[in-house]
Amino acid sequence: MPENKSKNPVAAAGYLLKAVPLATKPGIKRFVIIPLAINIMVFVLALWAGIHYFSIFMNDMLDFSGLWDWVAAILEFIRPLLWVVFFAAYLIIVFYGFSILANIIAAPFNSLLAEATEKYLSGQPLNDQGGIMALLKDVPPLIWMEIRKLIYFLLRAIPLLLLFIIPFTAPIAPIIWFLFSAWMMSLQYMDYPMGNHRINFAEQKLKQKQKRMFSLGYGSVVLGATMLPIINFVIIPLAVIAATQIWVEHYKE
Repeated sequence: MPENKSKNPVAAAGYLLKAVPLATKPGIKRFVIIPLAINIMVFVLALWAGIHYFSIFMNDMLDFSGLWDWVAAILEFIRPLLWVVFFAAYLIIVFYGFSILANIIAAPFNSLLAEATEKYLSGQPLNDQGGIMALLKDVPPLIWMEIRKLIYFLLRAIPLLLLFIIPFTAPIAPIIWFLFSAWMMSLQYMDYPMGNHRINFAEQKLKQKQKRMFSLGYGSVVLGATMLPIINFVIIPLAVIAATQIWVEHYKE
C-alpha cells in the first residue's frame, strides 16, 4: 500500500462504505447479528436519553447570566451559532457515550466479527487463534480491555469537558471534542483486529499515532455515522469490518 495513501484521511473514511457489502458475505454475516442487536437496543436508549435531557443541556450551556456584561453581550450576539455548535457537541457526547456502553457489552462478538472478516479477506484463519471457542474464553480480557479504553477516555475527556464552561474556550470546545472523539473511535474499533493478534493497547496507540491523520479520517466518519438516524443502529458491526479491512491493508505485516 503506497505510504501517501495510508495517510490520506479521505481514503480512510471510505472504508466504512466498503464494509457494507462485506457484512453480507458468507462467513461474516452470521457474526454481524449479535453486535447489531446489541447496538440497536443501546441506541434506542441513547435516543430516549438524548431527547429527554436535550432542553436541560441547552439551557445550561446557553445561560450567560453571571458573566461580565460585555462578554454576555458578545455571546448573546452569536447565540444562533453557539446553539448549532453546542447541539452538535451534545449529540457527540450522548451518542459516543452510549457507543462505549454498546462496545463493552458486544466486545467478545466484535472480536469474533473481526476474526471472521480477516479470514474472509486473507483467505486463511488467524495463526495465533485457537478458534471461536478459544476466543470466547478470552471474554474477561476483552472486557478488561474495554475498561482500559474507558479509563483512557475519561482521564482525557473530563479536562476537555471543562472547556465547555470556560467562556473564552467554549466556542472551540466542540471542535476539540470532535477531534478527540474521532481519535477514540479509531482506537475503539482498531482494537478488535489488532487485539486478535495480541497487540496490546500501548502498541496500538503507537501504530495509529504514526498514521494519525488516517486514523482521524476513519474515526471521524464513524463518529459522524453514530449521529445519523438508522445508520447509527448498524454502525458497530460496520465499523468493526472497516477497521479489519484497514488492519489487513495498512498495518498487517
